[in-house]
Amino acid sequence: MKDLNSTERVMKMFSLMQSSTKRLTVNELATLFGVSRRTIFRDLNKLEAIGLPITHDPVEGYGVMKEFRIPPIQFNPKELSTLMVGIQFVKAQVNQSLSEDATMVESKIRQVINPELRAFMDLMAERMIIDPSMTFQSEKQKGGDWYTLSGAIASQKTITFSYRNKKGITEDRKVDPYLLVFYTDHWNLIGYSHERESIRNYILEKVTNLVVTDENYAPKVKLDARALIFDSESTETMVEVYVHSKALKRFSANLPTKIIKSNPESAKMIKVTFGFDNLDYLNEWLLQFGADVKVIGPKELVTKRQELLHKMIS
Repeated sequence: MKDLNSTERVMKMFSLMQSSTKRLTVNELATLFGVSRRTIFRDLNKLEAIGLPITHDPVEGYGVMKEFRIPPIQFNPKELSTLMVGIQFVKAQVNQSLSEDATMVESKIRQVINPELRAFMDLMAERMIIDPSMTFQSEKQKGGDWYTLSGAIASQKTITFSYRNKKGITEDRKVDPYLLVFYTDHWNLIGYSHERESIRNYILEKVTNLVVTDENYAPKVKLDARALIFDSESTETMVEVYVHSKALKRFSANLPTKIIKSNPESAKMIKVTFGFDNLDYLNEWLLQFGADVKVIGPKELVTKRQELLHKMIS
């Protein structure tokens, strides 16, 4: 249990003391969790501070009042419906880890609610479909260690990893992680690159050998999420497309970057300009719009689009 973070350790400690047939000493707890006696005392103080009935015997150690039970979690139907929307949305994603975690959360909720709400939850899971194409057709993929990265961001720890760039070359990186951003089918990490001395954007599925160091960092810039997302990649390629007016709303809402310019070219076609750093991903993403989106430039994207369409019909 050495790899648990503080919150996980405290909750597991409480669960262990509550289910144990005997009290546990500080030394036993320290050995079990792989931490110091001082850390165990600090964790016990946290449990007492939130009102949990921790008992103590000078010889036998620590335990939980036998009569104490945490009351089961209950929701009203509206609250449960809201949770189910979120769970079903995450389960539909192509990120395998996210989908599996959402299924586990769903199972845990089902175990602690009453039979009437459980039946309601089962019906919602069966009858509520979030994005049919993602739910029924997408192949689940590994999307990078987003959970470890979220811990590094929360504790402001510098990370190191190997990264496969657009040319297929793997290089070592040292980064201060600032943001995790989830798009339709992948996670992105935005952070300060020590090698480039600037804010950079990394696709998690291209990250390997991730290590969270003991080195704390202070952000080099103001952590404005919107600014970091839209201005984090200085190597973006400018892209111009024609978008049919009937598809513009959906295109603008789902485009994973900021639109720089949008000008009507005719009654039905709008010329849209934006920056993007991954033309291969963009090329496949544009397929969902069919003939409603026509690529003007760059020439590299036009060529990629022609090659992809040729493969699809050959």
